Amino acid sequence: MLFNSLHYLIFLPIVVGGYFLCPHRWRWLLLLIASYYFYMCWKAEYAVLLLISTSVAYAAGIGIATTPDRGKKKLYLWSSLTVLLGILFTFKYFNFVNESLRAVLAKFSVAITIPYSELLLPIGISFYTFQKISYIVDVYNGQSKVEKHFGVFAVYSCFFPQLVAGPIERPKHLLHQFYERHDFSYENAIAGLRQILWGVFKKVVVADRVAILVKAAYSDPHSYTGLPLLVATIFFAFQIYCDFSGYTDIALGSAKLIGFDLMANFRQPYFSKSIPEFWRRWHISLSTWFKDYLYIPLGGNRVAKWRWYYNLFITFFISGLWHGASWTFAAWGALHGIYMVLDSVFGRGRDWFRAKLKSVFAQTTFDGCNVALTFALVAVAWIPFRAANFSDAWFIFTHLFAGANHWHDLGTVSLQFRGMGLNVTELMLCVLFIGIVVVYDWIDSRGGVWESLKTKPLPVRWAVYYALMILVLFFGPYNQAQNFIYFQF
Repeated sequence: MLFNSLHYLIFLPIVVGGYFLCPHRWRWLLLLIASYYFYMCWKAEYAVLLLISTSVAYAAGIGIATTPDRGKKKLYLWSSLTVLLGILFTFKYFNFVNESLRAVLAKFSVAITIPYSELLLPIGISFYTFQKISYIVDVYNGQSKVEKHFGVFAVYSCFFPQLVAGPIERPKHLLHQFYERHDFSYENAIAGLRQILWGVFKKVVVADRVAILVKAAYSDPHSYTGLPLLVATIFFAFQIYCDFSGYTDIALGSAKLIGFDLMANFRQPYFSKSIPEFWRRWHISLSTWFKDYLYIPLGGNRVAKWRWYYNLFITFFISGLWHGASWTFAAWGALHGIYMVLDSVFGRGRDWFRAKLKSVFAQTTFDGCNVALTFALVAVAWIPFRAANFSDAWFIFTHLFAGANHWHDLGTVSLQFRGMGLNVTELMLCVLFIGIVVVYDWIDSRGGVWESLKTKPLPVRWAVYYALMILVLFFGPYNQAQNFIYFQF
């Protein structure tokens, strides 16, 4: 079931109404049924896989918590992690490893006959697998209490707002909320609906519209050169941001309607002044997951410098593979790993240089240059993430500024964009809608948009709400609606 569908528009009010009408002691069951129904609308039989992984994680938690034997605790830990990661590997990475192994062995004239898997990738498997791993590891390390109620644990494992694309919730933040009594709150209702509306605007009006041009350019990059490729690359940076953060807003808003608090997953990432800051603002639940469960166990920065750089690089490299079973995703992660290593290597020199520049330029100018540079680095890294293969990615990267001396010629420019799915008016609308998102984030970084709106008269507040609803109703390209990008991960 998609958040941006009529099905969800009917489903959500029924669940919310049923939740507040249901006795408190049975609300977990209502949420469990609703969550499994939500997931089964995609492919019903894969709910069995979700149940198996839930049972494995639950049993591991019970085993770890009830045995005093350290050896048995480790056995429960590693056995459960092996099963969960084995399921993830089988459905997501088997064909990728098989294909990569064939390619390597073919260089030595060795052929292998392992057949390819015909299994369909279960939606959200990377997200719900990582959430269960965090539970098992936290119980093992004593950072979280074991959950003995299987039903409540099952709801935690498949809570419908964040089931298929996060945020990846830690047990100590979410589990206890299923035991708390949540009464209907007008403030929560308004806040939740407002966040859902903003998320739908970002997804439907911005992400789905710019996706038309991005798809045209990246599906056949050799047919374009120069400005169209540059615009498509910038548009994709905003497509993936509005698509994923839009999903997160709908998820957080949906949970807020029934009184649940999910963690923030984005904090104006494109206003970051450095790559490390970008990763403190982008996909926060995943970046902190990799920090806590991979980077720190590897030794973090409390090791020799070469090992620290290795830890940074390998964490981001694996993060890239987490996003997809492809070397292009690995390249995206590796590129960010290189960014992080370079930031660490040249950190002192960079800080000295910045201090000198601050004495010459105004603070706002200096910060603006840092933001622009960081955005450019992030946008370049998005190229292999979006491209179908390395050949396309390299062509796009090497042709971004081709013909720049003709960009002042509007006639030539309009011809270059012909056949990309958007006319000049629609292209300008894309720029306008992206501008709305940028302005929103800028205001939000300075105290919060909705907090500021609360101080305005009622007619002003409702004018903003109605304006967003009108934009969603009339400017969403519903005939070319797109799935959420992160559903494939």
